[in-house]
Amino acid sequence: MSRAEAAAPGVRWLWTFGLFRSELLTTLRRWRTLALLGVLVAVPVLIGVAVRIETGDGAPAGGGGGEGPAFISQVTNNGLFLVFAALAATLPFFLPMAVAVLAGDAIAGEANAGTLRYLLVAPAGRTRLLLTKYATVLAFCLVATLAVAVSALTVGALLFPLGDLTTISGTRISFAEGLVRALLIALVVAASLVGVAALGLFVSTLTNSGIAAMATTVGLLITVQILDHIPQLHALHPYFFSHYWLSFADLMREPIYWEDLTKNLGLQALYAAVFGSAAWARFTAKDITS
Repeated sequence: MSRAEAAAPGVRWLWTFGLFRSELLTTLRRWRTLALLGVLVAVPVLIGVAVRIETGDGAPAGGGGGEGPAFISQVTNNGLFLVFAALAATLPFFLPMAVAVLAGDAIAGEANAGTLRYLLVAPAGRTRLLLTKYATVLAFCLVATLAVAVSALTVGALLFPLGDLTTISGTRISFAEGLVRALLIALVVAASLVGVAALGLFVSTLTNSGIAAMATTVGLLITVQILDHIPQLHALHPYFFSHYWLSFADLMREPIYWEDLTKNLGLQALYAAVFGSAAWARFTAKDITS
């Protein structure tokens, strides 16, 4: 084997990393991506300000009886709960919608812009390009989730007291442990978007219109969540990718309740495998004309 051949795998991996870095930076610099992140960052601010105004006269958050979205009633006692409340508020729609937009545009947007053929020039290859696109969307899942968490933590610290907090089980944990659990929850929320990312990528390989792919993915997202709330379809609910999304709240129990968390992560892995494989099969056989 020649020295050039021996060095080829290392060169290919280095080129792949360079392609991923380029894709990620390009994605994060787009005005559309910045607008989506701006909306996500604004949600915790709006929640925090609304709770602060509502509780300004001493009334409890959630309408006087402690009701309302998950964790909202605890925000006034500890600003760290704003992280959990913001993630619970953005996960059903805002976060997956942002991911659906990026995933739907991943391949179809390049085809629509006429740049897909240039990206497939060696040594890229279709498989490597598809994996790079998917990795970029997954990186955005993490960036978007952390953006919500950091915004919520900042607003919570500015508007409400911080300190030891009470878990759902009623036990007390330190603020440091609360921060660790907040980070774990953010990671679980990001992982909960893996299925949507794979679905969007598959849809993106079916058309050359970025707008059509984005609209279809968002439409499927909304449809699945509607179906997940129809009682007559209860037998199918455990198979919808959104069914266990809010199981991250179990990380705030003492001890942590892992059953629904593992079901959620397993279901996301299944969706990633199925729709990732479908996207690969479609993309590798697709006639690239633009």
